[in-house]
Amino acid sequence: MATVFGVSPSPFVRKVRVVLAEKNIPYELAPVFPGDADPKFRAMSPLGKIPAFKDGERTLCDSSIICSYLERVHPTPALYPQDPYDCARALWYEEYGDTAVVQVVGPKIFFEKIVNPGFFKKPTNQEVVDKAVKEEVPPLCDYVESQLGSGDFLVGNKFSIADIGMASPFVNFQHAGFKVDAKRWPKLAAFLDRILGRPSFQACLAEERQMLGLAA
Repeated sequence: MATVFGVSPSPFVRKVRVVLAEKNIPYELAPVFPGDADPKFRAMSPLGKIPAFKDGERTLCDSSIICSYLERVHPTPALYPQDPYDCARALWYEEYGDTAVVQVVGPKIFFEKIVNPGFFKKPTNQEVVDKAVKEEVPPLCDYVESQLGSGDFLVGNKFSIADIGMASPFVNFQHAGFKVDAKRWPKLAAFLDRILGRPSFQACLAEERQMLGLAA
C-alpha cells in the first residue's frame, strides 16, 4: 500500500490525499512534521518538506510531483486536462494556490491563529493576522474571482488539479476562523463551497478539525 508522509492540516498533504481519494487509491498516512531530521524521511525528502510519498520501492517528494506521478500511474479518473493549453492553465492555478495563497494564508494567518497557540503555546500576533487579512488576502481573492467563469470549475467544465490546488490552501483560511466574503467574491465563495464539499475534501476536513480541536 502507498504511504503519504506528512500531517493532515498541511495544504500540500491535503492536496495529495484528495487526489488519492478521487482516484480511489488506498494509502496510509504516516505522521511526519516538516523539517523532521529522521534519515529515512530525509532520504525521501532532502529538503525536509512534506509530503513525501512511497509507492512500493519508489519514493517521491513535493506535492505537485506526487500528484503528477499518480495521474500517470492511475490515469482514471483524469485530473489533468488533455488539451495542452488547458493542462498548462491547470498547472498554473495549482501553482498559484501552492505559492501565492499558501505564503499568505499559511505563515501569516493559519500559523499565527492555530499553530502558535495550539502547538507551541505562543500567543497569536494579531497584528500580523489583521494585516494579512486586510491587505494581502483581498488581492488573492480578486484574482481567483476574475478567473472563474460561469462554470463550476477553473479550467473547462471538468474537475481537475487546478481546483484541488487552488481550494486546498483556503481550507487553512477557514480553519483559522475566516471565510471568503460571498458578497465581495461570490464566484470564489461558491467555488470553494462546491469543491470543498466533495467527499474527497470532506473526509480530510473532518479529520483535520478533530486533530486541531476545532468545532465540526
